[in-house]
Amino acid sequence: MTMPCVPFDDRGLAYGDGLFETVLLREGQPVLWSYHQARLASGCQRLGIPMPADSALADTWKTPAEAPLEVLKVIVTRGSGGRGYALPDPVAPRLLSRRTPFAASPERWQQGVRVRLCQLRLGHQPQLAGIKHLNRLENVLARREWRASAIAEGLLLDHSDNVIEATSMNLFWQSGQALFTPFVDGCGVAGTLRAALLELGHVRESKLPVSVLSSVERLWVGNSVQGVWPVHRLDDPQGSILRTWPEVQGPDPLQRVAHPLLGYPA
Repeated sequence: MTMPCVPFDDRGLAYGDGLFETVLLREGQPVLWSYHQARLASGCQRLGIPMPADSALADTWKTPAEAPLEVLKVIVTRGSGGRGYALPDPVAPRLLSRRTPFAASPERWQQGVRVRLCQLRLGHQPQLAGIKHLNRLENVLARREWRASAIAEGLLLDHSDNVIEATSMNLFWQSGQALFTPFVDGCGVAGTLRAALLELGHVRESKLPVSVLSSVERLWVGNSVQGVWPVHRLDDPQGSILRTWPEVQGPDPLQRVAHPLLGYPA
């Protein structure tokens, strides 16, 4: 169901009191749908918002495809009501959705991207860590730090100097023959592509102190919509180069296991 507007008293609008999912649709079918449902259910449980029925969620994508690839955004808010921060009783969640045509970026898969470190630090709040809640002001402020189109992403640290994620993507790196991704148990978003790679045993969780970031063998950013982008250059917040990585020769080790999950070429 698509709703054209949100009432003034909607709690998602007023307080960020809600959740969202951004889903890749391929020929009208959602990719990694079970992982999106699981993350949404986890978020609803933590925030105390009733989970939408499976049939209502399915209605957001069970219509004819408008393009071979689309992006579906699903938003669930606590609805309207309540005085100030007090919760409405009963809660009547509001479900909104929108579909838009999408084109991936094969040149970024092949040539890699330039990223920078952000000055903003992520605050720790374990009760909100991992879920995709509507209050993304940290990400908005971090993305505000640069305008150069040559920079594809910004990397976010916590206050303990651990690298956690990019502004809208998860982070992955290679050490030896193993692939890793940072923990997101204190802050950050547990992406659905990341969840699938962890469940299949292709990557493992580990800490990544910023002091060793520039020494990793390979670095990637990725999510369930864009796929996996190799990082070829890392800058500090002032634009100075911290590290460059050569173009991967032969099959990319992370794309090889991640892209088939999305229907993209490995």
